[in-house]
Amino acid sequence: MRQRFIDTKKRLYRWMKYRLTRPAPPPLPFDIKGPVVVVGSAPRASRPVGLDGGYAIITVNGSQAVAARWGIEVPDITMMMFNQIEGTTHNAREVRRVLGGRRTRALYVLLWRKSERERLERGLASFDYRYDHLYIVDRYERMALLDKVAGLHSLEIDAESKCSNGINAVLYALHHGAPAVIISGIDPGSAGHAYNDAGLARLHVRMDLIILQRLLDAGRPIFTADPQVARATGIPLWDEGCAQRVTGRAA
Repeated sequence: MRQRFIDTKKRLYRWMKYRLTRPAPPPLPFDIKGPVVVVGSAPRASRPVGLDGGYAIITVNGSQAVAARWGIEVPDITMMMFNQIEGTTHNAREVRRVLGGRRTRALYVLLWRKSERERLERGLASFDYRYDHLYIVDRYERMALLDKVAGLHSLEIDAESKCSNGINAVLYALHHGAPAVIISGIDPGSAGHAYNDAGLARLHVRMDLIILQRLLDAGRPIFTADPQVARATGIPLWDEGCAQRVTGRAA
C-alpha cells in the first residue's frame, strides 16, 4: 500500500511537471543529411550495406567499440547513461575501459544532474573521454522525445515503462529529420554486450518492441542491418536497394 501511494505521488508530480515545463527533446548541434546508423551493444552487430562518410553514426554507452571495428573512430553522437561515469558495476567499468582515450563529436549524458556539470566533466576526464559538445539530458527531455516522435506518454516509473538508450537514439534521429535510421547491434531478443562477457539480460524489452512496432506502423523509415533481427521483429533489412534509394548512390 505504501509503495502504491509513493508511485501515485510520483506519477502526479512528473505529469504536472512535464505539462507545466513543456520540455523540448535534446538539441542537435549540427545537421543530419544522410542515413543515421544507431549502433548498439548486442553481441551480433552487422556493418550496414553502403556505410560511408555520408552516414551519421550514433553510439550508445560502450558500443563505440563496435563502430571502431568498422573503422569509425569518432562517432557523430554518443548517448551515455549517467551511471557509466562513476558506477562500480562490471558493466560500467567495462564501458569506461572501452571508451578510455576515445572521443565523440556530441556527447549526451542521460539523467545526470544538470547542477553537477563540473563533476560530470571531471568524471569523463578521469577515463580520458573527449567530446566537442556536451549535453545533459534530463528525464523530461527524454519523455518529450517519446511523446513527440512516437506519440506515447511514459512517466518512467519503472523499467517496464522505459525504453532502452538505443531506442532513445532512434527517436532522437527521427526527431532531427533522419531520412533513414538503421539499427545495428540492437536486438530485443538478445542478452549480453559486445564489449564484455558478463551476459547481462536486457531491460526494457517490452517497451522497445512496442515503440518499434508503433514507428513501423506509422511508416517511419526504420531498418536493421542485422538479418536475425529483421526475421524476429519484421523490421525491414537494410540492403543495397535501400541504400541506393535513400542516398542516391550505389552501395
